Amino acid sequence: PVSSTLYGARFLTGEIGGSVTHQCFYSIMPANKHDRKYWCKIAGSGVCYTVISTTGYTSKDHAGRVSLEDIPQNGTFMVTMTELKKSDTGTYRCGIGTTNRDLYVNLNLTVLADAGALRPTELIQGVLRGSVTVLCPPGDTQGGEKRFWCKLGRTSCALIADSNGYVGKSYQGRIFITPQESSGAFKILINDLKKEDSGLYRCGTGSLSGQNSPRVVALQVTAASTLPKRPKFLSGTVGGSLSLQCHYDPKGNYEKNYLCRWKEASCSLLVDTDGFVHESYKGRIQIASSDQENGTYTVVMSHLREEDAGWYWCGAKNGHTEHTSSVKLRIQKENCSSQDPETSTLVKPTLSSPATYSTPTQRSITGLMYVMGTVTESTSTLLPTAPSSTFVTSASKIYRKSSSRESHLLPVVLPALILLIFITTLALIKIKLRKETGR
Repeated sequence: PVSSTLYGARFLTGEIGGSVTHQCFYSIMPANKHDRKYWCKIAGSGVCYTVISTTGYTSKDHAGRVSLEDIPQNGTFMVTMTELKKSDTGTYRCGIGTTNRDLYVNLNLTVLADAGALRPTELIQGVLRGSVTVLCPPGDTQGGEKRFWCKLGRTSCALIADSNGYVGKSYQGRIFITPQESSGAFKILINDLKKEDSGLYRCGTGSLSGQNSPRVVALQVTAASTLPKRPKFLSGTVGGSLSLQCHYDPKGNYEKNYLCRWKEASCSLLVDTDGFVHESYKGRIQIASSDQENGTYTVVMSHLREEDAGWYWCGAKNGHTEHTSSVKLRIQKENCSSQDPETSTLVKPTLSSPATYSTPTQRSITGLMYVMGTVTESTSTLLPTAPSSTFVTSASKIYRKSSSRESHLLPVVLPALILLIFITTLALIKIKLRKETGR
């Protein structure tokens, strides 16, 4: 049986005598790789008649002018129709399965006298928790139009992010729309990829329904990832210091590493390996070390401020390709402890006490090694458990114990005391009666 998702463009346009190529994308799974792929046209009766399939069948009406190529290692198959006729206009279905009613996607093909320049869908593959770079071709060369990234649905394109600051809830901190280059081109950078990110997208300038959106992208996220799952948060305190250990693919041959601050789908460069340091961070941020063999570099931030809280991106750049990852920094005031299991709270170091580790009830300093960051022991201390006052505690214990003994004795002593008074009274009454009888 076929499984998981199948997606492709919903609309296709060609011109009479020309050709079109349509790509269908599917999850790279054993069932999908080896099952029948088909391309059929829906008749007025609702039945979808096969045009071509991977079983070797081709309809007579399309013989010699249609082909189907399956590329299972990429999770895609392509259908190409040539020598287009006006009668080829209609609704088609690309799908997987033994019948034409199994997993499929419908699309509309329109054949015009002059369709203009057409662009094929671009396939971009990423791995779970990894990152991708999408290059959007020149559109608005003046740079005045907003840039956007949207996900294609059945009837419309749902906005994911734009250069005006809009970012969808599920993409907070993990999508960046770069400024336009002189050519008008720009990039979409996405990290912390999720399975549900797979699908068809469009990037462009202007309005979502405008024509300045020539690039359609099929993003395919595969689960076969070797990237470790890292917590997304790192904590520090005002006046303290911390370090972030950034990771990238050591085989990527990246020419520059950097750290930028993310906000509303943009990312302001703070520091890079070329020596750049943002004006407001001078004297308190630096790339302290780099290990190209293992694909890591360490950024140290000191004299932390409350306004430093927010999202940060580690990046490694090679031409148009960039490997990115994100982390959210939480800044707390001094002497404020954190109970968040994903974070560890720092306090400003003092000369009177050396750096100490937290008690077992708090997260260990080594836990931050996998949060893209570590805490430098020489510059920061973890908040220790506050020791109780021996005098006060002892006194309160003694008081509670003595009070406890008194409360236990009271129910026993009180009845005995009453009985003693009763017996004494009876004895006095007897003595008095004897005296009166004697008289």
